[in-house]
Amino acid sequence: MDFKLLFITSLFSCSIWYGSAQQGGSECLKANAKSCGECIQAGPNCGWCTKLDFLQEGETTSARCDDLATLLSKGCPLSMTENPRGSQKVSRNKDVTNRSKGTAEKLKPEDITQIQPQQLILQLRSGEPQTFPLKFKRAEDYPIDLYYLMDLSFSMKDDLENVKRLGTDLMKEMKKITSDFRIGFGSFVEKTVMPYISTTPAKIRNPCTGDQNCTSPFSYKNVLNLTDDGNLFNDLVSRQHISGNLDSPEGGFDAIMQVAVCGTQIGWRNVTRLLVFSTDAGFHFAGDGKLGGIVLPNDGRCHLVNNMYTMSHYYDYPSIAHLVQKLSENNIQTIFAVTEEFQPVYKELKNLIPKSAVGTLSANSSNVIELIIESYNSLSSEVILENSKLPEGVTINYKSYCKNGVNGTGENGRKCSNISIGDEVQFEISVTAHKCPKKGQNETIKIKPLGFTEEVEIILQFICECDCQEKGIPESPVCHNGNGTFECGACRCNEGRIGRRCECSTDEVNSEDMDAYCRKENSSEICSNNGECICGQCACKKRENANEIYSGKYCECDNFNCDRSNGLICGGNGVCKCRVCECFPNFTGSACDCSLDTTSCEASNGQICNGRGKCECGRCKCTDPKFQGATCEMCQTCPGVCTEHKECVQCRAFNKGAKKETCSKECMYFNITTVENSKKLPQPGQADAQTICKEKDAEDCWIYFTYSVNANNEVLVHVVEKPECPSGPDIIPIVAGVVAGIVLIGLALLLIWKLLMIIHDRREFAKFEKEKMNAKWDAGENPIYKSAVTTVVNPKYEGK
Repeated sequence: MDFKLLFITSLFSCSIWYGSAQQGGSECLKANAKSCGECIQAGPNCGWCTKLDFLQEGETTSARCDDLATLLSKGCPLSMTENPRGSQKVSRNKDVTNRSKGTAEKLKPEDITQIQPQQLILQLRSGEPQTFPLKFKRAEDYPIDLYYLMDLSFSMKDDLENVKRLGTDLMKEMKKITSDFRIGFGSFVEKTVMPYISTTPAKIRNPCTGDQNCTSPFSYKNVLNLTDDGNLFNDLVSRQHISGNLDSPEGGFDAIMQVAVCGTQIGWRNVTRLLVFSTDAGFHFAGDGKLGGIVLPNDGRCHLVNNMYTMSHYYDYPSIAHLVQKLSENNIQTIFAVTEEFQPVYKELKNLIPKSAVGTLSANSSNVIELIIESYNSLSSEVILENSKLPEGVTINYKSYCKNGVNGTGENGRKCSNISIGDEVQFEISVTAHKCPKKGQNETIKIKPLGFTEEVEIILQFICECDCQEKGIPESPVCHNGNGTFECGACRCNEGRIGRRCECSTDEVNSEDMDAYCRKENSSEICSNNGECICGQCACKKRENANEIYSGKYCECDNFNCDRSNGLICGGNGVCKCRVCECFPNFTGSACDCSLDTTSCEASNGQICNGRGKCECGRCKCTDPKFQGATCEMCQTCPGVCTEHKECVQCRAFNKGAKKETCSKECMYFNITTVENSKKLPQPGQADAQTICKEKDAEDCWIYFTYSVNANNEVLVHVVEKPECPSGPDIIPIVAGVVAGIVLIGLALLLIWKLLMIIHDRREFAKFEKEKMNAKWDAGENPIYKSAVTTVVNPKYEGK
């Protein structure tokens, strides 16, 4: 079964990579591999041929290494090709836990599984990724440990009063999320050296001013280990007192480091670990200790004695990166509960610490429970995968399949958001080795969700050697009297020996006697200037294009200096061997550009070049210079076929025409067939049909016929039995038409004249009417008339 799988895989790889290898050169040849192990590390598709007689003259041992398709084409069967493939095996695969809160079954934290699988073994070959699925499911009723770390500087005095009741109240709220909840408490102030605190005896006893009663300053104190007793939390916290310091930033980073690394003293379990960091001030970080004369970097170890951090005066504050490392190693998720004033600072810090959250703390910490619940829900709704340090040359890629069809790749492939309790998400993880480790030993990497203790262990086993190397024969006689190990069809020479069969020592390589064996007769060139003389044999050099190869005993041959056609070696119709083209069937010529196929020379009548030429290299070469065209079908200076044969068709079919008297001598070169009408003539596309003719004879009659030449070179003529002659003209209709036309033309002219006269008369009448209207005297009175009656009035007359 394994052999069948290998065979199918090999064929699949061949089909995919053959094209790319032919175009871009083979990465396998460029590796110049001297052994099978070096070959399979050159690329995922490189194979090594173990066939004894595989190499040609002039080829080096590295020619055994090539892509699978090329090896197969060179005559190396798959059964003699070494091509090991990677694999994967799941060695621990416990199903994720399916249970709900409140069930009778009470599981220990170590019995709850949220990630699957838990352990795999990957066998990696260079360049070949191994991909496996990973499942994550948030378990319901998962145990939680919460440690409350509080700033007890004087400014947090009112906050302490509210935190004293935190234990039982928070326990009650967290019981809604999990039935297994524990809580602890710690406090911090500042390093106990100047200039962070005042070191005068009075200030050491009571750092506060006025009537305030404060406790002595301290760096970090573990007040209460993690416990499920909320009343004990309230009792111990109520006994705490405020302290004081001089500068505004506090020494919280020292406290966070001790909480993270002192797991035994704090009482952390392998469950969800939450650290609530409560303060109303900024923070000191690495380098600030120099102000107090502290220059030693923080060592990241636990230094609690009687629950007090005792090395604050000796070690500097930890750096942010150091904190991130320790918090991640110990799977602690941090909640920064800070006042509004310092929100921007801690939000920037949150961006640097994975799986952390920032909440706004009220002035007196009255909202701390709501802040913790909200921050926990925010942290637990997102899963982010991280991996341990990868071995050199190994890469890992993630792809996520989250809720509601949301997928992610690259950095987004590491995480899924908006996950509720009981939700299940999938990841696809690909691990790729790009080279073998120097010592060849196994490596282990671990993948885990941030903030969770569960992890996937991946054991990496590297495929650096071929199976055939285990069957190698040391000091084999095949390798020149035991000067090497015969493995995988080739000799691996002992130190100081070289040659295909380890037949020479390195001291003999440059001797002139050896060079003589590498020269052709009458030539001063060693290996034709295309190779090196090694041990009296030519090792041909490689070209930048791995598909271009020198070969031959003296490297005198190559496969790229043959004649070309259309820009292709051997016209693409042959193989270049030793600078000579070996053409494929049906091709010939120095560049294989001459086709022996005569299909392109066939005319429509089935004849080769219409019987007027020869088919050479797939083209017609016309023997009669008058003819030309792809099949010698055109003759520019010849009369048309129809005109040329019209007289003979006339005399044969109708016994008339110019050749009537000589018809029996000149016109018997064709077979004639008469048909009833033109529709029954052979049509184009039918057998023996070539040209349809329509010619006019001396009597102006149309003769219809076809002219063709069949495959036997016989001329065939089909002619319509009766010419189509035009009838004489009919005189009476013509005369009648002429007379009618003259009459109609006369009537039309009269009508036009009458119409013009009417128009003229109307214009004259209108003109008269207009002048009449423009007259200024009355036609009823004479302008020169004077009356004969004179009336005289007596001015004195009074009418009496």
